[in-house]
Amino acid sequence: MSRQDKKILSRRRRRRRIRKKVWGTSERPRLSVFRSNRHLRVQFIDDDSGTTLGSVSTLAQAFRESFPGAAGNISAAARLGEMAGEAAAGLKIKEVVFDRGGYRYHGRVKALADGVRKAGIKF
Repeated sequence: MSRQDKKILSRRRRRRRIRKKVWGTSERPRLSVFRSNRHLRVQFIDDDSGTTLGSVSTLAQAFRESFPGAAGNISAAARLGEMAGEAAAGLKIKEVVFDRGGYRYHGRVKALADGVRKAGIKF
């Protein structure tokens, strides 16, 4: 098994371990983060009904208009967090359960979470 395969497998294991404990409801949905090398994606998920309530991504046109720079850095993650907080407020979501997706709570993931908190959403 290559080093890259081990890295992917380890993240999948961490993600499964986290998902055993983290569960979103309609009152307090799960804020799920996906991080790639170039982009970030955030979803608000109600696990009881199995639906996605809303999502924000660095690939979205609204994000690209408000943030002209590179989309895979910490400042972009902070801006995306603020946009996610605004989207949550539009959906009348006040509290969320944070699902870091098996990634370390560090760097872009932390900046995204801080941006969501800055918008007034409680974890």
